[in-house]
Amino acid sequence: MIGWFLRRRIAAFERTWNYDASYVRELADADPRAMMAFGKAAAIGRYRKGVAPAAHFAAGLVGVMAEDCGPCTQLTIDMAERAGVDPAVLRAIVTRDFAAMPYDVALAARFAEASLRHAPEADDLRGEVLRRFGKRGLISLAFAMIAARIYPTLKYALGYGRSCTRVTVGGEPRPVLRAMDRAA
Repeated sequence: MIGWFLRRRIAAFERTWNYDASYVRELADADPRAMMAFGKAAAIGRYRKGVAPAAHFAAGLVGVMAEDCGPCTQLTIDMAERAGVDPAVLRAIVTRDFAAMPYDVALAARFAEASLRHAPEADDLRGEVLRRFGKRGLISLAFAMIAARIYPTLKYALGYGRSCTRVTVGGEPRPVLRAMDRAA
């Protein structure tokens, strides 16, 4: 019974987002309790206190792009657009054009990037995040990064991962620029 319910929810998600969730279906088919455990772990991404949606999605996008998963990146962009994030801001995040982002979004993206690289500048950026968004905002950005990375990690482990080279933002195709691409 629970398997039937989970398959229906997965199918509805796929229709809503035009997204192939075969890896989730495989998880549910193998063990519905594993799927439910995964859902609980991934739920931390819904925590958003102290930051606007655009900054929250910026941290998530940086996280998912760090895992190099094109379908997950596209899904995050689609969800951000549906949440009202300006496509121009999303294009700036994807191409790492910090000057084209509002300050709060650029701060969230730069902090996420530095944190995920374990870079020394993460400490200074964390201080600015705390001043700007408070402790709950810092936690929100950290949770967005974690949640964004859990999906691609599972997909690649199960053999469903696909590299990210181009995404569509606001109806326009865009190349993806990862932090390591920018450093090169």
